Amino acid sequence: MRLLVVEDDPDLNRQLVTALGDAGYAVDTATDGEEGHFLGDTEPYDAVILDIGLPVMDGVSVLENWRRDGRKMPVLILTARDRWSDKVAGFDAGADDYVAKPFHMEEVLARVRALLRRASGNASSEMTCGELALDTSSARVTVDGGAIKLTSLEFRLLSYMMHHKGKVISRTELVEHLYDQDFDRDSNTIEVFVGRLRKKLGIDVLKTVRGLGYCLSEPDDQS
Repeated sequence: MRLLVVEDDPDLNRQLVTALGDAGYAVDTATDGEEGHFLGDTEPYDAVILDIGLPVMDGVSVLENWRRDGRKMPVLILTARDRWSDKVAGFDAGADDYVAKPFHMEEVLARVRALLRRASGNASSEMTCGELALDTSSARVTVDGGAIKLTSLEFRLLSYMMHHKGKVISRTELVEHLYDQDFDRDSNTIEVFVGRLRKKLGIDVLKTVRGLGYCLSEPDDQS
């Protein structure tokens, strides 16, 4: 899953990027509203963390422009604790949730997980596909109750497929959502990660749809 952090405070920006990266997300970053707006308008993010008080272009204007242009990714806004008007303006502009500063990083991570779950139609933190289960709150993957150890990129790939279970996902889409903008992207590596993931899972849930991409579905589903 690929996220965008738009925050002008360098220390907080760095803390958010580090925490989200450690949690298994690919993260891009911007330090002013104009740059953030451009990235959010041109890249396919799964969610955005957006500060309200930004230089060049304020966060509310950024969000309003995204929504006006049809950008539907979930947006978590960051507001000053005593500025209730910022929260109202953010929600009216199209925000999905907010966190007031100062905040605990664990709360941000939990709210991001919830936004991603809701965007994909999942109510619970545990997503399943046959005997396969992925718990987004603990980043734990199990098959028939047994824990499976994955690399960060393997987990990122599986998480994206679990959030889009039953849908055919192209290699191009996977590349766009698994790597940040600075990564040397190569769609051919996706096939390698899929092969490794299949071997570790040991069950037939990650299927190749010839000429189109991959689909995560129940073992007896012929999709």
